[in-house]
Amino acid sequence: MGPLADLMQGFIAAATPANLAMCFLGVLFGQIIGILPGIGPSAAIALLLPLTYGSSPTGAIIMFAGLYYGAQYGGTLTSVLINVPGESSSVMTAVDGYQMALKGRAGVALGIAAIGSFIAGTAGTIGLMLLAPPLANIALAFGPPEYCALVLLGLTALAAVGGSVLKGLATGVAGLLLGTVGVDPQVGVPRFYFGQPWLLDGVDFIVLTVALFGIGEVLDSCRTGSATPILNVGRVLPNREEWRQARMAILRGTGIGFLIGCLPAAGATIASFISYIVEKKVAKDPSRFGHGAIEGVAGPESSNNAASAGAMVPMFALGVPGSNTTAVMLSALIMFGLRPGPEMFTTNSGLVWAVIASMYIGNILLLVMNLPLAGTFARLLQLRYAWIYPPILAICLTGVYAHANNLEDCWLMFGFGVIGWLMKRYDWPAAPMVLGLVLGPLFENTLRQSLTLSHGSGMIFLSRPLSALLLAAAVLAVLTPVITELITRRRSLAGA
Repeated sequence: MGPLADLMQGFIAAATPANLAMCFLGVLFGQIIGILPGIGPSAAIALLLPLTYGSSPTGAIIMFAGLYYGAQYGGTLTSVLINVPGESSSVMTAVDGYQMALKGRAGVALGIAAIGSFIAGTAGTIGLMLLAPPLANIALAFGPPEYCALVLLGLTALAAVGGSVLKGLATGVAGLLLGTVGVDPQVGVPRFYFGQPWLLDGVDFIVLTVALFGIGEVLDSCRTGSATPILNVGRVLPNREEWRQARMAILRGTGIGFLIGCLPAAGATIASFISYIVEKKVAKDPSRFGHGAIEGVAGPESSNNAASAGAMVPMFALGVPGSNTTAVMLSALIMFGLRPGPEMFTTNSGLVWAVIASMYIGNILLLVMNLPLAGTFARLLQLRYAWIYPPILAICLTGVYAHANNLEDCWLMFGFGVIGWLMKRYDWPAAPMVLGLVLGPLFENTLRQSLTLSHGSGMIFLSRPLSALLLAAAVLAVLTPVITELITRRRSLAGA
């Protein structure tokens, strides 16, 4: 079948009452999560992981995807109305969006953001539909050396997303080490279980994910105080002149966001920054930026929504996450017994196309929710954060215990939760650690298989073109941020 026929089958699956309900819940939760600063989509998906265990994989992934791109919409509200970005990808939106709100144009800022997000999200989904299948077909030629190199690319690319590559690599290696706890998959000998029988099954990735993204985020967010929002939203739909100013920014932001989202080392945050810089460069009067320029809202908002669709291209086609949130979603796929990567489009094509079809539906739902209900969602900003944390902690505890009926997992979760809080406080990325734990067994097995095939020679990774290319990309992902920082420092010293 061609892509259109596959998409029609996807719409049939996504349009069932159960999957429509999951799509609606996903975008609604995403909208609310985006409004609450400190609790991002990766943390929200981590909290819901244990609760979806045993449910339909298609419905769960549809909900997680809806939560992901729905959070991009929700983060706009806090950026515009209280100048506090709900998501890191909404930082640039706050620059001009809050200034528009101070001038009585909060509704217009929210309206153009919703329209731009809808256009970008829909266009990004079309790009996902067209780009992911051929990329997956290329990846079907992968053997053990290529998969081993692909795991390395995923870990190094995700490590490069944060502020420090070294910290990202360190947490990724820590995740790989945690993946060795339990029983050796090839020999069957217990290892690193410290005499504790309950560790023979290894460290469950749900425990680590909920701890780092749930407990750690809550402990860190306890320092966040309440803010006084601008509740007078006013007119939401832009007039003809405002639309004329914003339309090209939306198109440029969509293209930039999707392309950057497809890169494993990038993400929605980088896309929004680049989009804002581009809009300021092409503007006839750059001095308007920072003082309420509508293009400064339309461009970044479009780019971060297109990037969320773009990030799913490498996740579905290669099994490499394009962002922190897709790293947690990749963990969810593995929890349901699915192997993310090129085989998804042959063995689980129904699920993939149902998720893609649901993204069209979800973007329509978000547009309908955001234009008339912007004022209603704005009132959620009056909610005190202190009321939210106890229920989140209860969900964490209940979900982890219900997953395996193991009390030791709960203690392990709280221990990792403290580590997650310290990592958050001192700016150590958590996503590479989760990814290291999830992909550790695959990395170990493919490494040992590759060395068996080559009789112990590491040259097998360089003699095969695809694995050599992937290893080169992994090295580039590590070196690019370092080289960029060195160039920036030299320029600043030269300028001084």
